[in-house]
Amino acid sequence: MLTRLYFTPVHRQEDSNTLTVGVNSSEAGSQQSLVSNESSASSLQSNDENIQISSYSATTWQLLKLCKPDWHYIFGGFIFLLAASVTEIFIPYFEGHVINDIVKSTSDTQIRDAIITLGLITFATSVCTGIRGGLFMVAVARMNIRIRNLLFQSVVKQDISFFDQSTTGEITSRLTSDVTKMSDEVTLNINTFLRGIIKVIGTTIFMFVLSFRLTVVTLISLPLIAIIVDYFGEWYKKLSKSVQDSLASANGVAEEVCSSIKTVRSFACESYEIQRYAKKLKITYGHKLKQAILYAGFEFTNEMLDLAITVVTLYYGGHLVITGQISGGMFIAFILYQLEMGESVEDLGEVYTGLMQAVGAADKVFELLDRKSEFTCNGTYAPAQLSGHIQFKDVSFSYPSNRERMVLDKVSFEAKPGEVIALVGQSGSGKSTCISLLERFYEPASGEILIDSHPISEYDHEYLHRKMALVGQEPVLFARKLEENIAYGHENCEFEDIRQSAIEANADEFIQDLHHGYGAYAGERGHNLSGGQKQRIAIARAIVRKPCILLLDEATSALDAYSEHLVQQAIKANCKNRTVIIIAHRLSTVEDADRILVIDKGKVAEEGNHFSLLAKNGIYTKLVKNQLLSTSKDSPQQDELCSDADQKSPTTPSLTTEEI
Repeated sequence: MLTRLYFTPVHRQEDSNTLTVGVNSSEAGSQQSLVSNESSASSLQSNDENIQISSYSATTWQLLKLCKPDWHYIFGGFIFLLAASVTEIFIPYFEGHVINDIVKSTSDTQIRDAIITLGLITFATSVCTGIRGGLFMVAVARMNIRIRNLLFQSVVKQDISFFDQSTTGEITSRLTSDVTKMSDEVTLNINTFLRGIIKVIGTTIFMFVLSFRLTVVTLISLPLIAIIVDYFGEWYKKLSKSVQDSLASANGVAEEVCSSIKTVRSFACESYEIQRYAKKLKITYGHKLKQAILYAGFEFTNEMLDLAITVVTLYYGGHLVITGQISGGMFIAFILYQLEMGESVEDLGEVYTGLMQAVGAADKVFELLDRKSEFTCNGTYAPAQLSGHIQFKDVSFSYPSNRERMVLDKVSFEAKPGEVIALVGQSGSGKSTCISLLERFYEPASGEILIDSHPISEYDHEYLHRKMALVGQEPVLFARKLEENIAYGHENCEFEDIRQSAIEANADEFIQDLHHGYGAYAGERGHNLSGGQKQRIAIARAIVRKPCILLLDEATSALDAYSEHLVQQAIKANCKNRTVIIIAHRLSTVEDADRILVIDKGKVAEEGNHFSLLAKNGIYTKLVKNQLLSTSKDSPQQDELCSDADQKSPTTPSLTTEEI
């Protein structure tokens, strides 16, 4: 009866946390570190437990504070919960009276009145229970939505270095399973906890009223039950963590394979990945097998104790009935109260389990909610006109994931209004980092970046990015209509502006050929479009806002010759009256730039136009030679593919290796 009250296996934690790879990693790490020094293990464990209890208390208090906006729903639910619990407590008492009346058969009227009273109490309990459940569910829904909004708001406003060091799966897990768990568990556990406390107190009072002796016999077994349950609970908790960690490892394999299925398919590694996933699940099965054996042992002990208490209660209760110290009906009522007390204490045990689950999930959620970005976009400067004069002054930078390696080392250059600047250099030299700093994805370690003689940190975030547009190597399109993708961040623009920008980007023709035209969906990450089509949509998205600064980061590197030709035409047509910074490896993209900056090992090694840099016979000359040698080895088939683009619009003739 009472042995089922205190130990509730944590099945939900394993199943609902399948994507939450990092929820308990800190706890697992701390536990491993505790056993590193056997001589001081006990004191370290004690300190860790105190810290953990303090952390749980703080997190629990934060969870309860999140319920504050829903206090009226929770308070209303509590009122009906109180009414339902109190009326429910009287049900076994009246059931005992009905049994006594039936056994004695003194009066049908008396039996009927007792049954009517019992029915009315049950009906009132049902009504109050339904209203209580509805109010608490509304509170759960409101809290869930509120936490998701707060968390998403916090995530979106984080600096880019946060996303560099976090996985998408972990972030989405915080937004989905963890938020659901913490909101559901907290609000519903308030409901369960309050109901359990009221019912435990009420049933204990009625048990003492019915039979003081039987109540003492029942309660005297609780310390033994608590010791046994605590022993099994500790082992089960460790195994539950092992199961969760192994499931997270298996899910990591599944997520990796599903997100890279084309690569897996191209190398015919399906069987290998299936075996790798199966091995991970085999480890999980081993932990679950131990869990099952432990649970079987607990169930055996549980049933034996349950049987012992039942036998003692029936034996001693029967003696009290025979000696006339308690009536048969009241003895049955006592047993019903005993069962009800067991259910109530079991509910309280589940509250503890659920609260620990909620705290575990909430730790990561609050970690994101409380995380402050390394730098804030709180500038307010928004001039009426922006000419686009860019200056880098002794800018140095290293990425947060590797502070020791300086990607940029005192880089200085300027781009005057309307000037086209090309950044060239080997991969990893720091070209794209310049664009990232200009976009304020990161903050320089030293030096400053100015636009129109004002530090970019002083500019209003939205204003700055209305005046500046970026087209990257792999432009990301959203799973929306093409017109919505083009107007992204500039939703109030007219359709005529959208189409005009598409025309300027050489995108209007292929868009018109689509079945739904501008209403066609791009698909997830633009999968419904080719690489060249996505690039031209990205260019249209950039120029629709009429930026005065245009940033092009390898915008044509992954395209075929014809698509590159169309994109380059779109770029050249939209460089007029704008400050443009181009990053490219291909000679045809940079040779028409007003100035070319050669970035080498994080520094500006050379500067000049195409011909002046060739005359220096330096790093730029070597880059051009390597590219021309590489181009000369292309197959005749590639030349045929390029001929169509060349016939449509001849480009500026390039120098040959002999001319260099």
